[in-house]
Amino acid sequence: MTQPLPEQDAQVAIREQNRASWNAVVAAHESHRPGMAAFLRSGGLTLFPEERELLGELVDQPLLHLLCNTGADTLSMAALGAHAVGVDISDAAIEAAQRLSVASGLRAEFVRADVYSYLAELPAARFRRIYCGYGAICWLHDLTTFAAGVAAALDRGGRFVLMEFHPSSNMFDVEWSLAHAYPTGGAPLTLDGVGDYVGAAAGGLSPGGHDPGMVDFRNPEPCHLFCWGIGEVVSALAGAGLVLRTLREYAYVNGERPFSRMRPAPGNRWLPPADLPAIPLMYGLMAEKVELPYGT
Repeated sequence: MTQPLPEQDAQVAIREQNRASWNAVVAAHESHRPGMAAFLRSGGLTLFPEERELLGELVDQPLLHLLCNTGADTLSMAALGAHAVGVDISDAAIEAAQRLSVASGLRAEFVRADVYSYLAELPAARFRRIYCGYGAICWLHDLTTFAAGVAAALDRGGRFVLMEFHPSSNMFDVEWSLAHAYPTGGAPLTLDGVGDYVGAAAGGLSPGGHDPGMVDFRNPEPCHLFCWGIGEVVSALAGAGLVLRTLREYAYVNGERPFSRMRPAPGNRWLPPADLPAIPLMYGLMAEKVELPYGT
């Protein structure tokens, strides 16, 4: 039996460490949003208009949500009519998603799996929609393999939709000082651990009502991220044969407040301070698996 290459061993170890970091933080995140099930059960949606526009019609669409976390967005897409499957590496996140499905009365399938393994084992052309969003790309060490898996899983005419934090925003520290180079090349970045960004958002990510929950959470498990620019994301999708239909940049953030002095805006959005020029803080794209001409 062929032994894994050393770099493969390293990536397995990184994924398992990231799994441990996410498992450690889920309880803290969930402690701030006890009303999520009731919010969804009453018809609330956690999706923002930006991703809903890019996703398009969802009624009766087989949909895959990659890196789905605790499943609120997956269940929101199910509420809009999709036959939704959510996949995440975290055991704790998937268990929370399954509980949320039961408590909200919304049906979706949730799978605990590494995204690369899941896509590699998936039957071809199964989904009409594949969605990934808000802090997902940074967990991928290999965009080429990821994009190829997405393209294989999409049916002809299907869409891949990504909503992400803009790489340009990662060049600034929390006080808006230019502090880092533009993210590129999949450069590794090690952090102390996945933080309690739900608590820090102070209600921005708790649409059913915010609870102080766990205070001063410190993750005992470090995590490993990878830095990618927009050009690299788009090139990987194009290299997999997907056709880019839409690429949009937004000078605000949905839900979260990653910087100081941000100004609230309608729709649970946050703008840069008035004394700073507008810079792109999020981007969204939609790429399509096109029908091939006859005979090709």
